[in-house]
Amino acid sequence: MREFKEITVENDLAAAKKPEELILREVVANGYCENAAFAIKLALEEAITNAFRHGNKCDPGKHILVRYRVTHEAVEIEVSDEGEGFCPDEVPDPTQPGFIDRPHGRGIMLMRAYLDEVEFGGSGNCVRMVKFNR
Repeated sequence: MREFKEITVENDLAAAKKPEELILREVVANGYCENAAFAIKLALEEAITNAFRHGNKCDPGKHILVRYRVTHEAVEIEVSDEGEGFCPDEVPDPTQPGFIDRPHGRGIMLMRAYLDEVEFGGSGNCVRMVKFNR
């Protein structure tokens, strides 16, 4: 079993492109189809955006930690921030009346729709995502 690779980036969305590029390069090299690569890219962008905006509150002094492992069987990614965390069960369902017209709030729903496993750990400041190669 391969070890996790780690990348710590500044709390900056442009800096967060580096782990995305590295992970997607490995995804393609391990034979994942275009749809799987798209799903991983979308979920990773959502997780990093949430860490930046909601977890670290756009604070440039904080960091985002991305841990990942890519094999022929699965991609496993963990995104952690330095925020206080949250309870994912308390996030409103974005498909319900009153929330459907909001311009944000769909990240967790998208991650769960596109990936095989999505779990929030610790105090809610770490998300673990898995996509199997089928």
